[in-house]
Amino acid sequence: MTDRHYDIIIIGTGAGGGTLAHRLAPSGKNILILERGTFLPREKANWNPIEVQKQDRYFNAETWRDKDNEDLKPATGYWVGGNTKFYGGALFRAKEREFEAIEHKGGISPAWCLKYADFEPYYTQAERLYHVHGQRGLDPTEAWTTGDYAYPAISHEPRIQELSDDLQAQGFHPFYLPMAIKLNEAQQFLSGCIRCETCDGYPCLLHAKADAEVMTVRPAIEYPNVTLLTDAKVLRLHTSPTGREITGVETEIAGAVMTFSSDLVVVACGAINSAALLLRSSNDQHPHGLANSSDLVGRNFMKHNCGVIVAVMSTPNPTVFAKTLAVNDFYWGEPDFPYPMGQIQLSGKVNREMLANEVPLTIDADISAETAAARSVDWWLMAEDLPDPDNRVHLKEDSISLEYTENNMQAFDRLVHRWIGVLKSLDPDPNSRFYSQNFPLRWVAHQCGTCRFGTDPQTSVLDPDCRTHDLDNLYVVDGSFFPSNIGSNPTLTIIANALRVGEILLDRLK
Repeated sequence: MTDRHYDIIIIGTGAGGGTLAHRLAPSGKNILILERGTFLPREKANWNPIEVQKQDRYFNAETWRDKDNEDLKPATGYWVGGNTKFYGGALFRAKEREFEAIEHKGGISPAWCLKYADFEPYYTQAERLYHVHGQRGLDPTEAWTTGDYAYPAISHEPRIQELSDDLQAQGFHPFYLPMAIKLNEAQQFLSGCIRCETCDGYPCLLHAKADAEVMTVRPAIEYPNVTLLTDAKVLRLHTSPTGREITGVETEIAGAVMTFSSDLVVVACGAINSAALLLRSSNDQHPHGLANSSDLVGRNFMKHNCGVIVAVMSTPNPTVFAKTLAVNDFYWGEPDFPYPMGQIQLSGKVNREMLANEVPLTIDADISAETAAARSVDWWLMAEDLPDPDNRVHLKEDSISLEYTENNMQAFDRLVHRWIGVLKSLDPDPNSRFYSQNFPLRWVAHQCGTCRFGTDPQTSVLDPDCRTHDLDNLYVVDGSFFPSNIGSNPTLTIIANALRVGEILLDRLK
């Protein structure tokens, strides 16, 4: 296969790479997809909370370093489908305002070189491709759209419906989470999803989660012109003597090193590993790493300020599939705090085994894990962290190092405090308990920003088409391109951008 030349090589199969492969597959062009992982095994452990949440069964075995040179075990997996194998499936559009410069309490979130209108048609395509269920008109912050969701909102179970009604009675605007899932509630006998409790944060044993493997990679490789190689770790990219184009993709497969060539190369390894690959591929023409004349590759790393609230309330919560509700009433702040605060959404339901093993947090010793789990309502909160060139991915002795210092935390801490206050108002019982914990640096599921796009080669790594300014045939299509970190889950924007760039590449390949 080393002698074969391809039209395009895609490195990575997550939300960016998998979606791009799906978009390009019908073109008839010869496409090679390289994935360092394998297909995630279907086994009972897929649904085992201790294996998945405590033992990190499906995370990679690498050791990274933090800014203090301490060991960092990343909560990320290398599989076909990337981290979408474990995502909760909440797929939000960015708000129209988020493509403009926004003042935060902690600084400025910069404007994008493209605007919401440039992404809107691709958001629509992405929602259809990934089976996003939702309902327009309930979220007071949502952007304009050209149509409704193709799939109906996922219904609340009784306890969650009760909470939704209580929040509405207090003047809030709860809405149905836009969820990517293969669910058919009207005809359950045709549904892939069974609304189980092991969805958010777990791989789906039934392949009913609308992840990148199921929705894009598997359909793409049905085309005879598409080749997928798994267990294929790309070591570095080689350039021509001029340094203006990629001429080889050096890859380790089963212990052997092979080099592939193509007209176009797309890096889609996730914001951290994409930056690391470009830095690792330094040569005489690019001594500081490929596409790094701006010294911005790896810089401006963002991952969201996020955490969990476990509310142990007086009312039992027998909900199984909990992740159906969100609240954006504090998204842009509140009257005495005119800065963005962030988003609140339900997370997957914690259970006795998780709490007994201190996942996702530690509860008081005087309450049993079984009691807490039976009464808990579990929330995921997130807010923007702002781009900072000193927050960066770089290499130390060829290992990944994340130099990261939290910022804009006042807004996030206010959101946590404010939401606990709301929950207490819903359940003033003195025996109710409210636990919160911020997620540490190792949780990098929302990674973005390390190869920002823009029109100026001195202030960006990629042009508006996500082609590197420095190399003519090299593109980056994952969360790396974000100039700022939107206040909600980034995955739908990554997918929409991959569809957008797919059209650009098809035009170029003609």
